[in-house]
Amino acid sequence: MISEESLEKAVARGLIGPDQARALRMIESERRKAEFEPAPDHERLRFITGFGDIFVVIGLGLFASALGYFLINAFGAVTGFAGLAVTAWLLAEQFSRRRRMALPSIVLLLGFAVAGFSAFNGLFGWLTSPQAVALGKAALEFERPAPAALAALATAGLVGLHYWRFRVPITVAAGVAALVAALFGLIATISPAFAEAALTPLILAAGIGIFTLAMRFDAKDLQRQTRKTDIAFWLHLLAAPMIVHSLIALVFGGVGNIQTGQAMGLIALFLALALLALLIDRRAILVSGLVYAGIAFGQVFKVSGITNAVIPATLLVLGGFILILSAGWQPIRRLVLAVTPARIRLALPVVQLGSPS
Repeated sequence: MISEESLEKAVARGLIGPDQARALRMIESERRKAEFEPAPDHERLRFITGFGDIFVVIGLGLFASALGYFLINAFGAVTGFAGLAVTAWLLAEQFSRRRRMALPSIVLLLGFAVAGFSAFNGLFGWLTSPQAVALGKAALEFERPAPAALAALATAGLVGLHYWRFRVPITVAAGVAALVAALFGLIATISPAFAEAALTPLILAAGIGIFTLAMRFDAKDLQRQTRKTDIAFWLHLLAAPMIVHSLIALVFGGVGNIQTGQAMGLIALFLALALLALLIDRRAILVSGLVYAGIAFGQVFKVSGITNAVIPATLLVLGGFILILSAGWQPIRRLVLAVTPARIRLALPVVQLGSPS
């Protein structure tokens, strides 16, 4: 199977002409239909390159958990987590830089970031706390925001170095998450009362900012063929729950005991999220609203008395909605884009009209 990227490079180098590339695409499309291969998903996730990825991740989990146990028990939390961070970096040299294995690279990056944050958090907690007895035995500091903010900022720097070395797409989202945590920690250090009162609006603002950054990466790769689209995916995945959960908390006051009017509002918001997901061709923000949509539908079924089987009915409606969107995502998206102003449409990921849907 010839990839779209390879075809475009062949055309750019003059090896084949545009008409020949178009004919090859048609042949490939016919082959997929004949051999029952899945149609290409424009929101592809480079998550796993083969079963070897899973095998390596199992080994990483066993090795790192045992190594962490011995390091922390022998040298204390700070030194132990620092050792784990160094180990994750060295393993990334093999599995991320040399072998380019997708899932192990993601796991190693997350392990590196968490271990680095934990080491810095314990270190700064010891430096700012006279009660600590020794650097090697310093406990992790989570109760005071200043050490956590400094640790998050230092972690963002470490993650930046990791991206410079290994170019793992999720690294950008991890670095942004660390910067947001550092900002929240700084605000909590300066004004704890304000941070507590404004936590939800702050999370919403941060989520919108991350979503905007994700859209900037998407705008640089409307064909979804480069690393930028993978970076955008992880940023969308980070931003979606921050936006949806905080927005619902602000507008509806949570869903602990919603009334029928609030339920209808939640359903309307869910449909708006579905429309937004179709426009930007990203499903993360829609998935983040599924639980709230289920609660809303359950309340409607309960009040209306349509059925006593509230939970099965809710699952039926949600499942049917997801299946309809999944089966006709690209055709439905074409209909939505057809009524979208041209100025907005040109900034959104393209629809490949010739590809099977």
